[in-house]
Amino acid sequence: MIQQAATVPLATERFSLRALRRSDAAALLPTLGDEAQCRYLTRPAFTSEDELWGWLADPDWPGQTWIAEDARGEICGRFVAIPQAQEGLVEIGYITCIGWQRRGVARECMEALIAHLFCEGRAQRLRAEVDIENAASLRLLDRLGFAREALHRNYEETHKGMCDVAIYGLDRAAYRVQSGASDR
Repeated sequence: MIQQAATVPLATERFSLRALRRSDAAALLPTLGDEAQCRYLTRPAFTSEDELWGWLADPDWPGQTWIAEDARGEICGRFVAIPQAQEGLVEIGYITCIGWQRRGVARECMEALIAHLFCEGRAQRLRAEVDIENAASLRLLDRLGFAREALHRNYEETHKGMCDVAIYGLDRAAYRVQSGASDR
């Protein structure tokens, strides 16, 4: 079992980001149980709440999860940060729930998570790996200031076959320049 860091609650203008709870599996299943929504995941859609919970709460997964919810407590998305072997390198990921897509949830929540990872965390560099067919995710990373650093052809085999994957990166210095943030 991997010792995970505590998930610090975060807040944006519209959302609270908090640690994962068992009940979140039921709220996330309509999204993560839908083949179309899971098209760009490395695995197919989940078939049950228990299967999803086993994946979300895997004790051997080294990452942290933030669940975004609105003021009414409705779950809007899942946001993750996974420390990598290289010191200071963190991979990020996100999925917005059906019904919340195209409403700025991912951008608003990722801006808060990125600020936290760079300003209060130990991250020196953030990385995202994205299926190049996932146009919405590629646009989001561009808007967040990430730079496309590599394109790997036939990089990963998933439930939909071999995928080309783009690697995006953002380092702390570039983030500070674009956001006006300073080191603490």
